[in-house]
Amino acid sequence: MKIEDLGLTNQQMDKMQQFKNFVGLEIEPVARHIDAEEGVPDSVLQRIIDEGYWGATLPVKYGGANMDYVTYGLWNEEVGRACSNLRNIIGVQGMVTSSILRWGTKEQKEYWLPRMSSGELMVAFAITESQIGSDIKSIQTKAQRVGDEYVVSGQKKWITFGQRADVYLVFAQNEGQAVALLIERNTPGLTVHPISGLLGFRGSMLAELEFEECRVPAKNLVGAVGFGLALVANNGLTHGRYSTAWGAAGLAGACMDASLKYVSGRRQFDHYLKDHQLIQQMIADMVTNTMAAKHLCLRAGLLWDQNETSATFATSLAKYFSSVHAFKAATDAVQIHGANGISKEYPVQRYLRDAKVMEIVEGSTQIQQVLIAQDAFTYLNQ
Repeated sequence: MKIEDLGLTNQQMDKMQQFKNFVGLEIEPVARHIDAEEGVPDSVLQRIIDEGYWGATLPVKYGGANMDYVTYGLWNEEVGRACSNLRNIIGVQGMVTSSILRWGTKEQKEYWLPRMSSGELMVAFAITESQIGSDIKSIQTKAQRVGDEYVVSGQKKWITFGQRADVYLVFAQNEGQAVALLIERNTPGLTVHPISGLLGFRGSMLAELEFEECRVPAKNLVGAVGFGLALVANNGLTHGRYSTAWGAAGLAGACMDASLKYVSGRRQFDHYLKDHQLIQQMIADMVTNTMAAKHLCLRAGLLWDQNETSATFATSLAKYFSSVHAFKAATDAVQIHGANGISKEYPVQRYLRDAKVMEIVEGSTQIQQVLIAQDAFTYLNQ
């Protein structure tokens, strides 16, 4: 997609080209393997770390790349174009590190963030439970304060990168007030159960976590008691929505590129598919909505870079539109490919499976609709 008219700076354009080159060389060739084997090889993660992209948005003093939000979005778009699993894992790293950066103590930032940005400690964001999805205020995991420790009991499910993470940002209830705690994988009483056989995001290494009276140092509390959901969790979820929005736009772009290539080389009824009007209608919708998705993502990024209060609203718009369109683009791409579209030899069937999950993670399509409608009274009814 030509994006010269989107107002990117020369530096952002250069970064985007760097991302394209890196993804094409290091990620795209292994995307199918990651999906089929339901996991990401450590060697692939190490290449991202070596390139300096792991702690993408963290300040340089914590070992990060100090990307602005637009540049970070372009990174997520390019990774999402090739491999939704890696984009999902990268987004989760940002969900945790951005929460510590925003709400952690000076000591927490200095201790945890350099280790996280360097890849020494891989992280996961643990809020969802088997009976609690979007209704995060009803989480059942308990954290009781006992002296200088919290005793944590409960379970979490559908935790992205949970199989691999060294540290989890866990959300629990402490006497009716939400808390966010950093819990290390080797904590006695913590058991990790891998989850496999998913529809999409198969390589995201999801897990279920069981906590049986895990004793966690009180100094691992991120933010104050009572701030766990309203501040820490919402910070992380908003970051995740932003990453997902760009990733969905990237996936939609991949569907568009695959479809354009296929219809230009495939003949039916003595004509190339690209000459059939019904095919042209699907391509037109795909191109238009993919461009619209990218514009919404870019607008959200610009607002974040300008510290505008409406950035959260813009992020919900981008996540909602991009994820819904990505699924429609993937559906049409499979249809355009016909029987080949359901074959593992073509990537569009993987795009379709991953796109469906994007309508669910970091706040489902229906949750985004509610948030957008509520925020409209603030940002549009003025």
